[in-house]
Amino acid sequence: MKRKKNSSIKRRMVGAYISSILSISLVLVLVGVSTLLLTSAQSVADYFKENLLVSVMLKQSATEEQGRAYARELESRPYVSSVTFIDREQGTKELKEMLGEDFLDVFQSSPVPISVDINLKAEYVSSDSLELVKSLLEKDPLTDEVESQKNLVEALSTNMRKVTMLLAVFMALLLFISLILINNVVRLHIFDRRFSIKTMQLVGATRGFIRKPFLIRAVFQGLASAIVALLLIAGLLWFVHSSLPQLFEVMTKEIFEMTAGAVVLCGVVICVAGTFFDVNKLLSMSKEEIYG
Repeated sequence: MKRKKNSSIKRRMVGAYISSILSISLVLVLVGVSTLLLTSAQSVADYFKENLLVSVMLKQSATEEQGRAYARELESRPYVSSVTFIDREQGTKELKEMLGEDFLDVFQSSPVPISVDINLKAEYVSSDSLELVKSLLEKDPLTDEVESQKNLVEALSTNMRKVTMLLAVFMALLLFISLILINNVVRLHIFDRRFSIKTMQLVGATRGFIRKPFLIRAVFQGLASAIVALLLIAGLLWFVHSSLPQLFEVMTKEIFEMTAGAVVLCGVVICVAGTFFDVNKLLSMSKEEIYG
């Protein structure tokens, strides 16, 4: 009979332990996803910045050879990420797609100029830097007009700042909620052992001796929860990658490593900290409070 009772208690404790790991893992998934979004916000901003175009229209008198030479010269400039040369034939084709096949009928000669599309490096895509780059391009003798999409750059910068601030606030709130939820799970698990803890204290065990096995278990609990959470996050990322593969162009190896580190650290620290304070709280309780 006693053996069956001990077996039942053991199964219940194992079930509670597994349940706590799953509960903590789900919270850590939210922490991981939030960390991933927050750490990749700058990469996303840089991706959009480097895909904004600065279009340089060359003078009608410019020849195709001069235009190609000018495009090669632009590639060597420190603020340029990439250059696309657009000759008159390609420019005419693009305008026909936009305005119709017969838009050139009113002109005796093609009004479409040779142009060069420039992608700037992310650090140069800001209002001040863009104005400086535009003024440098306008000084070139072959340049007729420069279109810089300044309004779009300003809107992008403003919106990215707002998104980053919102993510940071959300992350802080989520960490706070995670701390409470994980601490409650850990507290329930320790409360089930309150009689064992008090018995050890009554026979003369020190606080450090009583805490040690619980803290070791908390470390493994945090690690196990983090591993489960990382597997769930990996599955989520695989699903997202199959639908939006271009999103992963802005996510570097460092971002994934930082996210994994944050999940593991958060799981271990919160489990250990919660265990430490809850065991201490139980050790400070009187027999009447525990058995009452």
